[in-house]
Amino acid sequence: MKADIGLIGLAVMGENLVLNIESRGYTVAVFNRTTEKVTNFISGRGKGKKIIPAYSLEELIANLSRPRKVMLMVKAGKPVDDFIDMIIPLLEKGDIIIEGGNSHFPDTIRRTQYVESKGLLYIGTGVSGGEEGALLGPSLMPGGSKEAWPFVKDIFYAISAKASDGASCCTWIGDNGAGHFVKMAHNGIEYGDMQLICEAFHLLKYSGGFSYDEMAGIFEEWNRAELDSYLIQITGEILRFRDSDGEPIVTKILDAAGQKGTGKWTVVSALDHGVPLSLIGESVFARFISSMKKERVKAAGLFAGPARGTIADGKQFIDDIRKALYASKIVSYAQGFNLLKNAAAEYKWDLNYGEIAMIWRGGCIIRSAFLNRIFEAFRNDPKLPNLIMDGYFSSILNESSESWRRVISVAVRDGVPVPAMSAALSWFDSYRSAWLPASLLQAQRDYFGAHTYQRTDRPDGDYFHTNWTGHGGDTASSTYNA
Repeated sequence: MKADIGLIGLAVMGENLVLNIESRGYTVAVFNRTTEKVTNFISGRGKGKKIIPAYSLEELIANLSRPRKVMLMVKAGKPVDDFIDMIIPLLEKGDIIIEGGNSHFPDTIRRTQYVESKGLLYIGTGVSGGEEGALLGPSLMPGGSKEAWPFVKDIFYAISAKASDGASCCTWIGDNGAGHFVKMAHNGIEYGDMQLICEAFHLLKYSGGFSYDEMAGIFEEWNRAELDSYLIQITGEILRFRDSDGEPIVTKILDAAGQKGTGKWTVVSALDHGVPLSLIGESVFARFISSMKKERVKAAGLFAGPARGTIADGKQFIDDIRKALYASKIVSYAQGFNLLKNAAAEYKWDLNYGEIAMIWRGGCIIRSAFLNRIFEAFRNDPKLPNLIMDGYFSSILNESSESWRRVISVAVRDGVPVPAMSAALSWFDSYRSAWLPASLLQAQRDYFGAHTYQRTDRPDGDYFHTNWTGHGGDTASSTYNA
């Protein structure tokens, strides 16, 4: 009996994906560079299942039905390239290599071109949902060689998460690196969601003075309305969880956040594409500064913060934070989808933004009811210039504006850092401004560097230079956007 698909890499994600695929009726061949892991898996979690062990790459390939489908679940970077080079000589024209790690999208663009040049097909797929998602159903974001999709889509649809309406949380994203780019953007948005929730928690705890049980109840209440999401749900559960001594376990966790780099990639990509991804950028920086724990402890002894004010109406404060959190979340997704649109234009990807929102509704970390609203927005206007221009989102931002500003004001008054919420409000105020002080900035650039400027009273596209000091000449620098 031949296997329907082969998988290389039996770490946590690989093992769970194998079990997921097998549970949907498929036979899987497995290989791991440390072959002892193959033996342990087959005699453990994989015992008695339709899983074929392989102790060499040759044996793995020999056990696959054609066109052969080989999925790599190995560490991103050089190990992926090494395995691609090792298995290419063992494959035949039309066979398919699938890579499901957190690879950087430029690597996937390069690998797709390389593998196709060998007569083979390549898929780089984002896999979101962690260990549980891999086992029970992740959100899948495949891209690469379009010709490969008909041969793998049944497996992908079968193993992916299902939304509340039964729809599969998987769709073909686009050519070469599109799948991994969308996964990267997903992770960036995830950074934003998590930071916003942490800022709401900080305000409730410090400025509001609420207990951990009270805060858990607040998040549980929020999870029954428009903020309904996996991250809000688990936040309530975390705040209720007690250590063996009865104290909230979150109070004993070191306040120094880790990361694996995908948030940073998102911000770097935004800089490359000229997209103001300010909220997600601040979320990444917030993790950086949290890791400076020893410096922060020293600084706390040097600088006295403001005296904490009082909250006159606790119920109103909770509602203000809820509205500020939701408004900021809208901005985060608006920035994220703007990044997708700019990348699609540059790389000539035909991205379906509504479908992307739909496949994030299940399996992945940012799954939420909110994503249905994004789908509806792009269904109503597939060429929507920005998410906040949709009627639903614009009305929410207008209704939330006063609460949003009150929350930021309390944070500033009490010395509570809210980098993501305040970045969201600053972006919103910039976006809704018909005039910005960039006119002065352009004058400054022309003054010291003769970089030229456009005039409001002259045709668009005409550039001018002023001899500001009377000592300069008429020669101007070339005009360009880096």
